[in-house]
Amino acid sequence: MTSLKPFEHFATNAIHAGQDPEKWNSRAVIPPISMATTFKQDNPSETHGYDYSRSGNPTRECFEQCVAAIDGAKYGLAFSSGLGATTTLMMMLSSGDHVIVMDDVYGGTNRLLSKVVANHNIEFSFVDCRDLGLLEKSIKPGKTKMLWIETPTNPTMKIVDIEGACKIARKFEGITVVTDNTFMSPYFQRPLMWGSDITFHSVTKYINGHSDACLGMICTSNDELFQKLKYLQNAAGCVPSPFDCYLANRGVKTLHVRMKQHQENALAVAKYLEASPRVKKVIYPGLPSHPQHELVKKQCTGFSGMLSFDIHGDLQTSRTFLSSLKVFTLAESLGGFESLAELPAVMTHASVDADHRAVLGITDTLIRFSVGLEDSADLVADVDQALKKAIPDSELAKLK
Repeated sequence: MTSLKPFEHFATNAIHAGQDPEKWNSRAVIPPISMATTFKQDNPSETHGYDYSRSGNPTRECFEQCVAAIDGAKYGLAFSSGLGATTTLMMMLSSGDHVIVMDDVYGGTNRLLSKVVANHNIEFSFVDCRDLGLLEKSIKPGKTKMLWIETPTNPTMKIVDIEGACKIARKFEGITVVTDNTFMSPYFQRPLMWGSDITFHSVTKYINGHSDACLGMICTSNDELFQKLKYLQNAAGCVPSPFDCYLANRGVKTLHVRMKQHQENALAVAKYLEASPRVKKVIYPGLPSHPQHELVKKQCTGFSGMLSFDIHGDLQTSRTFLSSLKVFTLAESLGGFESLAELPAVMTHASVDADHRAVLGITDTLIRFSVGLEDSADLVADVDQALKKAIPDSELAKLK
C-alpha cells in the first residue's frame, strides 16, 4: 500500500475530459477523426479555430485535453513520438546551455542527447539524481537550463525524489525541470504535483496501451512554457496524425483499469522471481526489497507493470531464457496489453556506450519485463518453464 491515495476523478476525466459531444453538430459521443489538412476561413485570418492541421487539429485537441486532465495539468501537447516530444523540448535550449540528465534514461533519449543534440554546443551531464547532493554539485549556475528526470528509470528502475530534485533546481535561476513519467503513467504518478515544470510521456506505451500507435505527450501548467512549446510544436512540426490521436484517445479510456491489472500481474511475477534460486536480483518498486520502496510509496499511488531482474549465467543464458518464453513476447517497447520481454544490453540500450552500461548495471543477464494483462498464473508458469530451460537443475546445483 502507498501513502498517496488514488487521484480523484481519474476515471471520469479519462472518459469525459475533452470529449464533449456538443463540439460537433452531429453530437457524436466519440470524437470524429478529422483528416482535413486545411480548414475554410470566412475571411482572411478569420477561422473557426483551425487553419492548418499541423497547427491544430480537432481530434488531436480532444486527446491533448484529456491527457492534461488526467495528468493534473492545465495544458497538454501531443507529438509524433516520444522522441519527437524530446526533440521539441531540446529546441527550447540555446548554444552553450547545460542540461543535467538522470544517468539511467531510456536508450533512445541517451542517444538523442549525447550523439545528436550535443553536436549543437549543448552540454549534457549524466548524473545519478537519486543523490541530491551530487545533483546540486552538478548544477552550473547561469548555464544549467534544464534538469531531465526519469523515474522509475529504464531499465534499472531507479527512483528519483521528484520533490527533492525540484527544490534543488529552484535554488538556481532559469532551470526547467522535465520528468519522464512513461513507466508510471498519470494513473500512478503526477510529477507536476511534486514541483516538476513539465511531465513527459511516451504515449506509445501505457497511455495508448495497445501497441498500435506512436505518440509523445508534454503536459504543463506553466503558461509561459506552454506558449513556447505550442509555438515549437507548430514551427518544428513533430505532430501526430489524427488517426493516431484517435487511437490513443480510445486507449486512454481504459488506462485506469489496465494499470491496476498491470500492477497486480507484475507483483505476482516479481514475487515468483524473487523466490527463484535462478535469479540473482529482482528490481520492482512494489517489492519491499527495492531500495527506494518507501519513496515510491510516498510519491506514487502504485507501482506499475515494469520490472527488471538479473539471472545467473551469461549472455547465452539470457538468450535461451528469452527464446523459450511462450506467453511473453520477445520485443522492444512496453505498456501494451500483451506481456513483453527484452534484453536491454543488446536491444533498447544497445546504443548506450558499453562502459556506461557497465556503470549503470545493464549487464548481459539483466532482463526487462513489461508485464501485460494475461492471467497471472499463466505468466508465472511461462517464466518458470523458461528459467528451467535456461538454467537446468544440473546447472542450478553448481550455483549453490
